[in-house]
Amino acid sequence: MNQIVDRRLNSKKKSTVNRQRFIRRYKTQIKKAVSDAIGRRSITDIDKGETIHIPSKDISEPHFRHGEGGVIERVFPGNREFSKGEHIDRPKSESGQTGSQSSADGSGEDSFVFELSREEFLDIYFEDLELPDLVKKELAKVDSFKFIRAGFTSYGTPANMNIIRSMIKAASRRRALGSANRKQLKISEEELAGINQKSDKTEEERQKAVDLQEKIAFLKKRLKAIPFVDTIDLRYNNRIRVPSPSSQAVMFCIMDVSGSMDEIKKDVAKRFFILLYLFLTRTYDQIDLVFIRHHTTAKEVSEEEFFYSRETGGTVVSSALELMREIVQKRYPVSAWNIYAAQASDGDNWNADSPHCQNILAQDIMPLVQYFAYIEIMPRHHQSLWEAYKNVQEMYPNFAMQNIDALSEIYPVFRELFKRKAA
Repeated sequence: MNQIVDRRLNSKKKSTVNRQRFIRRYKTQIKKAVSDAIGRRSITDIDKGETIHIPSKDISEPHFRHGEGGVIERVFPGNREFSKGEHIDRPKSESGQTGSQSSADGSGEDSFVFELSREEFLDIYFEDLELPDLVKKELAKVDSFKFIRAGFTSYGTPANMNIIRSMIKAASRRRALGSANRKQLKISEEELAGINQKSDKTEEERQKAVDLQEKIAFLKKRLKAIPFVDTIDLRYNNRIRVPSPSSQAVMFCIMDVSGSMDEIKKDVAKRFFILLYLFLTRTYDQIDLVFIRHHTTAKEVSEEEFFYSRETGGTVVSSALELMREIVQKRYPVSAWNIYAAQASDGDNWNADSPHCQNILAQDIMPLVQYFAYIEIMPRHHQSLWEAYKNVQEMYPNFAMQNIDALSEIYPVFRELFKRKAA
């Protein structure tokens, strides 16, 4: 069986087509390695590439080979164990083992190592994810446009010149302009060849040969005078500017930074929000991000302060929900914006405040948002906030709750919250 592999080099990457084919073929192993990578990385390295190790047995390919088959008759001298007509089992294969383990003789085969670039890593990580129930409401305040291909034009900048189309036009022009001359040239050359083949030429034929030579030289000169490329041949890629409808969306990132949120829990929350930030900025053009940190009081902060500030205190979760409500009323009218929220907390809250959180969500926030995701960073024994939010979940199907107990659970929880719905 012949195998043809395209190993032509592209402009910057080697064998890009084969690389993408390899990623598609071993997507299961690669996605598992990508998932495991998030738990091992520091926050600053969360969006870098990854080295993938694939066991050799997983990349082995089926192939045809010649093997023993059919009925085999042999005569073995000195046989004392078998009689005529008895069947002998086929001997087992003696081929060596492969894999990360060494065989009996010390030989073995290492796992296959594959380097994922940053873009490939993030593409696989955020594959099949989306903001749920995103709908178009109004166009952005500043109209967005995009350029689309619209055929070719006879004027433009050199950067937009279409070389192939220009050469086709030039060849067509040269062929059209020189058609009559080439036809006359061919006839004249055939006549001259006929005269030159004669051994005895008359005076009239000699004069005609001279005239034909002059005519041929004149026709060739006229054909050479036709320019190889003329300005009328040039063609440029035409792109027109058209409005690009876009849906406006805002994501509220709410993180609990109270004293009960120790460094381990905060690390899990920050990793989750970094993934959310990367996902939103890579996938959507018209997206606003509002960062809210809260303990006893809530405050809208910058991206840097959200991830790196060390401020802490008691716990009043309702302060963050009240701040979100105020910001929505002031800056994000529901008629024009798709509103989303993601909240991360350990669930520790004043018992009297949890019912208040339930009321704010049920009455003021959930009717306004497309989707609200709550992530509790806590072992399976939940506290009062979880119970209050369960009541909200029963009332609103666009309210989602998930629990994260370890770094390894961030990826499956993230995908569960933002997986693409079936059409």
